[in-house]
Amino acid sequence: MFAIFFNKYFKYILISGAICLTIVACVNFSQSEKLVSESGKLSQSSQSSQVGVPAQKTVLEIWWDKGFNSEEDEALQQLINNWEQQSGYQIKLSFYGTDELFKKVERQLQSGDLPDLIAMFKGEKSLTARLAWEGKLADVSTVIKPIENLYTKDVLKTANLYNDVEKKRSYYALPIHQATMHVYYWRDFLEQIGYSDSDIPKDWDNFWKFWQKAQDELEIKQKTKIYGMGLPLSIEAGDTYQTFEQILEAYNIPILDAQGKLSVDRPEVRQGIIQVLDWYKESYQGGYFPPEALQWLNPDNNRSFLNRDVLMTTNDTLSIPAAVRQDPDTYKKKLGILELPNKPNGEPMRYLVTIQQVILLADSKHQEAAKDFLTYLIKPEINGNFLKVAGGRHSPVLKSVWQDSFWKDRKDPHIFTATHTFTKQPQRIYYTYLNPAYSIVLKENVWGQALKKVLVNNTSSEQAADSAIAQIKQIFAQW
Repeated sequence: MFAIFFNKYFKYILISGAICLTIVACVNFSQSEKLVSESGKLSQSSQSSQVGVPAQKTVLEIWWDKGFNSEEDEALQQLINNWEQQSGYQIKLSFYGTDELFKKVERQLQSGDLPDLIAMFKGEKSLTARLAWEGKLADVSTVIKPIENLYTKDVLKTANLYNDVEKKRSYYALPIHQATMHVYYWRDFLEQIGYSDSDIPKDWDNFWKFWQKAQDELEIKQKTKIYGMGLPLSIEAGDTYQTFEQILEAYNIPILDAQGKLSVDRPEVRQGIIQVLDWYKESYQGGYFPPEALQWLNPDNNRSFLNRDVLMTTNDTLSIPAAVRQDPDTYKKKLGILELPNKPNGEPMRYLVTIQQVILLADSKHQEAAKDFLTYLIKPEINGNFLKVAGGRHSPVLKSVWQDSFWKDRKDPHIFTATHTFTKQPQRIYYTYLNPAYSIVLKENVWGQALKKVLVNNTSSEQAADSAIAQIKQIFAQW
C-alpha cells in the first residue's frame, strides 16, 4: 500500500519538475532571442553562457593584392589581428597576385560573388572609377570627411567619383598609399665599363642613349649579354600603359583636356602619339629591348631586372629594392635608383601618380563593420606604421605621415628618392579620374595594342596611332 502511494507521489514530483524546467528554459530562450534582436549580435559573455545558441560574429571578406615580399603580407595580417581584437569582428583575408586578382574581380563582377572589400593596386585605375559610375561601390564619405585635411587635393580627387545610378558625386574609395615611376639600374655593371652615377645624363635624349651605349660596351668589353632598356611592351602588363602614358606626358601630349574631354582629334596630339611609337620602334629595332618584353606580365620586368638580364627598368613602386632589402650590399651599393630625366623640352618631368585604394562593394552586407575597418586602417598612426613595417614599398598619402624620419633617411637611397619625388617634383593623376571612360582605354591596353602593331606586325606608326585614336573615340562614344 505504502509502495503504491510512494510511486504515485514520486511520479507527480517528476512531472512537476519537468514542467518547471520547461518553463525556465522557455524564459531563458526568450531572453537570449531578445538579446540577439536588440543588439544584432551576442556579446562574447552571452555567447559563452547561452547553451545551444550559436555564435553570430560578423566576418568581413577582403581580397588584397599580394605583396612582393613577405613583410607586406605580414604587416597587413598584424594590422588585421589588432583590429579584430579591438572591434570584436573577424576578417577572412585572401591574397591574390596582381594579374590573378584583376581577372578574378572582372569574372566575379558577372556572377555577383564578391567580397566586402577589395584592395587592388595595379588594377585600381581600370576599375574604381568605372565601378563607382555603375553604382557598384558604397559611399565611404563618413570615413574620409573627418580626415579630408590630411589628404592633398589630388589624392582626394581620385576618390571623389561620380555615381551615374544615383546621379551624385561622392567619395567611393579610400586612398591608403601611392606610388610613381622611378628608374632602377645596376651600378656594378656600369662600373665594369668605367661609368659612375654622375655620368648618367639628365636630359631626355642623352639619358636613353646612355643605356644603349652601355649595352653596346658591355657586350664588347665584358662579353656580357644584357639589354640596356627593360621597358614593358606587352598587352598583358599594366606596366606597359603606365610607362607609355608617362612618356606621353614627357612629350606634353594630352589625350584628355582639363575637363576630361578627348583631345585626340587635334593634329599635334596625333603627331605626338606617332612620335612616341617611333621612339619605341627605334630602340626595339636597335636591339635594346628584350624581345621577351612583348609577353611580360606585370611582375616580369622586375624578374628580368633582378635576374640581371636588363641593365635598367622603370617601376612605379619600390618593389625592386624591397626584393633585395635583406642583402645590404646589393640594396645600397649595386642597385641604383634615379628620378626620370627632364622632358625633351628641358622642363622638369611631371610624374603620373598611382593612388592605391580600398573599395567597399555596394552589395556588402557588412557596411558598418567594413567602414569601421577602413576608419582604423587610415588612422595616421596605424597607416604610417603599416607602410613602414611593410618595408616602404608604397609611399604615404597622408601629409602628416611624411613627417616620420623613416621617409627622410638619406641612408636609404630608395625610400629617400621616392620621398623627394613626391614632396618636391610636379605630379598629376591619371586621366581615369577625369573621365571613367578612360578606364576602359587602360583596361583594353590600347597603347599595348599599338606597340604590338608596330613592333610585331610591322604596322607603320601612323597607322597604329590612327587605330589607337579610333579605338579610344569608340570607347568614349559608348559613354
